[in-house]
Amino acid sequence: MGVVITVAPTGPIATTADNPHLPTAPEEIAAAVADAYDAGASVAHLHLRDENQRPTADPGTARRTMELIAERCPVLIQLSTGVGLSVPFEERERLVELRPRMATLNPCSMSFGDGEFRNPPGKVRRLAARMRELDIKPELEIYDTGHLEACLRLWEEGLLAEPLQFSVVLGVRGGMAATADNLLAMVRRLPPDAVWQVVAIGRHNLPLTAMGLALGGNARAGLEDTLHLRKGELAPGNRPLVERAVALARDLDLAVAGVAETERLLGLPGR
Repeated sequence: MGVVITVAPTGPIATTADNPHLPTAPEEIAAAVADAYDAGASVAHLHLRDENQRPTADPGTARRTMELIAERCPVLIQLSTGVGLSVPFEERERLVELRPRMATLNPCSMSFGDGEFRNPPGKVRRLAARMRELDIKPELEIYDTGHLEACLRLWEEGLLAEPLQFSVVLGVRGGMAATADNLLAMVRRLPPDAVWQVVAIGRHNLPLTAMGLALGGNARAGLEDTLHLRKGELAPGNRPLVERAVALARDLDLAVAGVAETERLLGLPGR
């Protein structure tokens, strides 16, 4: 059984002032995703930017980006409904109407750096129900221990289909610190048949990604999570970060899943 490698090429925060190789325009994101697919990624986690590099939930931008990616490679697309702290929930949730194969679902509001990430319970439940109706696989992004319980309540209400798919996010100010103890504690509490990956931010990305793979998780790589390839060296694009994750998996004698196997492992609905 292979491990799933996801590329997260852009994110909602960094700009080209932080790393000039960050893709922000649809054409740039599509090219970066295709390059990452060639390196071994089977899933693309997408954040969108406007012409001023600000986070956007504009459906036209999303549709154009998805079409450009599909022209280049068969990678599985996962739209972020988190989008950015400044984007209202009602705009963010409309992205699922484009019917990507997957989309993120953030179960709780939280402090996020110097801002606030608003995910009101009733609106989260509404979004989960709509994603279930459209057969869109949710990736459950959990930044703290109580977020897992919120996801399990949605599952008990019949709003989430198995297998549950989690991203354990470590290192965001306002959420769990990026420590091995926190990762172990969260993994031990996941449902037995859950699929999961660790998302570790910044300098913690490499060691915790390796630990996650050793514990049986999948891996995410890309400029959303770390702008550096190593200390003091900016990553020259997303591909080197994906190649590093693939090398970690293979050094652990783990196969890397292709698109067809990823569809099966994640239990994706057919199209």
